[in-house]
Amino acid sequence: MSQNNQSILDVVAIRAQAKKHVDDGAVSSGYQGDREKIIQMLNEALATEWVCVLRYMRHYFTATGIHNESIKAEFLEHAQQEQEHASRIAERIVQLNGEPDLDPATLVTRSHAEYDTSADIKDMIRANLIAERIAVESYRQMIAIIGDTDPTTRQMLTEIMAVEEEHADEMSDLLGL
Repeated sequence: MSQNNQSILDVVAIRAQAKKHVDDGAVSSGYQGDREKIIQMLNEALATEWVCVLRYMRHYFTATGIHNESIKAEFLEHAQQEQEHASRIAERIVQLNGEPDLDPATLVTRSHAEYDTSADIKDMIRANLIAERIAVESYRQMIAIIGDTDPTTRQMLTEIMAVEEEHADEMSDLLGL
């Protein structure tokens, strides 16, 4: 059996393009996504994740009652996971040569989900379930819009959406208490 050292890919052209567009960072010449539109969507998702972090943290700190300790722990865990999502999204925005918009003055207006100041534990859980459902649908629509044009962003959003679905399921279970 003979070995063929010829690449199927046009390595010479790939190397030339990489050198020619070195200022584009991680965005290669073959990138097919609408970068500006994707960055805008990601900045909206970033705002949504931060509003979710803040909502979960508020609920964690304000939920009272000895019987609610496990629910508080769930709120804290979700807040930490939402913050991880925000970090991943911000990193992707930078990879796409964009700037993460973390302006606190406009965070709530750019977020798909709402902040919540409920005092009742069931209302807190319900608000978090609604926010998770909003996040799932928002990510589903973003994934559909991106399609095959940006597989890296699509994969990241799919992974985040799976966690949001888990959060929604957990909040739904908690409402059944």
